[in-house]
Amino acid sequence: MSVAESVRAGLGPVGGFPSLPGALLEVLNLAAVVLDEDGKIAWWSPQARQLFGYTEDEALGRSARRLLVDQKHLGQVTGLFARVKAQEGAAGVFPARHKDGSTRLMEYHSVRLQGERGGHCLLGVITEHEVLQRVQRDLALSAQLISQSPIGLAVLDADLRYIVVNPALERINGVPARDHVGRTVRQVLTFLDVDPIESAMRQVLTTGTPVLAQVIVTPTPSDPGRDHSWSVSYYRMEDAAGRVLGLAVSLVDITEQHLAATEAIAARQRLARIADASARIGTTLDLDTTAGELAEMCVPSLADLAAVDVLDAVLEGERPDMALSGAGVLLRALAVAAAYPTPATGAADRAGQIARYGPDRLVTQCAVSGRPLLVPHVDRTDLARIAADQDAATVLARAGVHSYLAVPMTVRGRVLGVLDLARARNPVPFDGDDVLLAVELAARAAVCIDHALWYQQQRQTAETLQRSLLPLRPPHRPGLEIACRYQAAGAACEVGGDWYDVVLLPGGKTALVIGDVMGSGINAAATMGQLRTATRTLATLDLDPAAVLQHLDHITADLNHRFATCIYAVHDPHRSRCRLSSAGHLPPVLVRPDRGTSTLLNLPTGAPLGVGGVPFKSTCVALSPGDRLALYTDGLVEVRNQALDTRLETLLDLLAGPQPPLEDTCDLLLNALRHPEAHDDVALLIARARHTSLR
Repeated sequence: MSVAESVRAGLGPVGGFPSLPGALLEVLNLAAVVLDEDGKIAWWSPQARQLFGYTEDEALGRSARRLLVDQKHLGQVTGLFARVKAQEGAAGVFPARHKDGSTRLMEYHSVRLQGERGGHCLLGVITEHEVLQRVQRDLALSAQLISQSPIGLAVLDADLRYIVVNPALERINGVPARDHVGRTVRQVLTFLDVDPIESAMRQVLTTGTPVLAQVIVTPTPSDPGRDHSWSVSYYRMEDAAGRVLGLAVSLVDITEQHLAATEAIAARQRLARIADASARIGTTLDLDTTAGELAEMCVPSLADLAAVDVLDAVLEGERPDMALSGAGVLLRALAVAAAYPTPATGAADRAGQIARYGPDRLVTQCAVSGRPLLVPHVDRTDLARIAADQDAATVLARAGVHSYLAVPMTVRGRVLGVLDLARARNPVPFDGDDVLLAVELAARAAVCIDHALWYQQQRQTAETLQRSLLPLRPPHRPGLEIACRYQAAGAACEVGGDWYDVVLLPGGKTALVIGDVMGSGINAAATMGQLRTATRTLATLDLDPAAVLQHLDHITADLNHRFATCIYAVHDPHRSRCRLSSAGHLPPVLVRPDRGTSTLLNLPTGAPLGVGGVPFKSTCVALSPGDRLALYTDGLVEVRNQALDTRLETLLDLLAGPQPPLEDTCDLLLNALRHPEAHDDVALLIARARHTSLR
């Protein structure tokens, strides 16, 4: 048997082993060719047919140089063949002629073989040079990408054992590559909860559906003191025939992006809270209500405990900066709120309580400096500087207070008070973002508190002015028992226009006056004072009520275009009668207990004072002992959600009932008809006729 025959007999399909589809050899399409000692083709593999185009019958027994080499390359290839025969093994590139006439560069690797009879032949493994270069480039690129990539990359087998790990993943896991290879994920990633990771990997191996960009937040051995955010992806690897080879893993550090996204979410939540605060804080002009709204707004989203304190000097109308000194501050507690029932609320000052805090206290330092004061981690020394006294500090410690934040409530550069916040159950300490939110909430509340203080001052001013213009108590009059009431409106700007008066006239007669200056505020109160003075002056002339109103009409026309409604009544006890005249005012109520009736007096309405040119008329009404006359302003009966006629009917029903003392009757009417938040003030005057001596 010749050498060639020996080779042919010994070589089956790929050395006698079944072909593995998708293997790298198939990608390279490696052809095997055997040349005998004369250079003739002794064996021709199926891949050689694909590579050169010649069938086995066309190739076997023919000279390789004549079949596979173009004439112009014959000398080059002949010399190459001679060198190859002289070596045990050689590799290189030669130009080969394809059956279609084209010339292609082929990459070869040859081995010299010795047959049984001592002869020699050459076994050449050949592939197309261009294909081999492409594969080499791809492998080189893959190797560089894997080794130099900042992304952690790994290949695992179907049992989730590491096969390949790149340097980036070595650094991330803090484990050398040699300690990865051959070990399972559970054995390497001991610092993680591996169960969800293994579950996701096996799901990918089973279904073939990749898991993309799964976010994991955890510290790593390479940076144990800091949480990192990782984007992890898993891909199933398969060969060309679909056989599962294993799993590819990529791990990208997205800590900065995750932090930015988290901060953006926090910023949106902060803006949402601020927007919510704009709607929930300052719903009224009541100082205590506004402070309570601020405290409730802070729990539980920002703090477990919140307290709102204002400088007592601010409530007294003094300048805030005058209250801030080195001796400490005097604070009045307005509101306390807690996220849950806790004894810590007992350590805070009660609403309305006034306490002085020394210069060493944190709340004092916050108020004096006008800047937030943050204590992220509170110790017992800090609690002593936060609490009112040592007992309160002990209560706060037992409640678990561990973080504290004080924020000044500032408006137009003036500190009005301090917002105190504490955390106990919430384990996260206050941070810079919490300071920003608290400052914004305190600033918005400060504006509302400033408005409430201004309102309170204006209200007190207007009410003081108005009450100073009204009689302190009705005088004792012959033949009459009198009771009066005045109630201010629920808003400072609506205080001021209503009044009543009782004037002594000659002959034992009494003038009863009720009036309402249109408009509100201090200007209305001032106009009311002028009209009351003018009315008392005219009353001393003992004029008919219609004549008094006529003179008042001329006077009102000169009072800054103001208008007023008024009823002027003169009671004559000796004749048991009352003469009345109305200037656009609501009708009085006449109550006759002996008949069990209460009626609205049908008086000529007349025009309001200040209109001018409209005559007034007087009406005479009998007023027997026991009869009552009720004069009132529209604030008693006019409301926005009920018809005036209905309200007047209610007034008549109340007066027609059992007859309590006049003072009790005034309280009854105000309690039944007056709303606490009414938007108009009210004046009420009730007179009861009684027997009098004729001497």
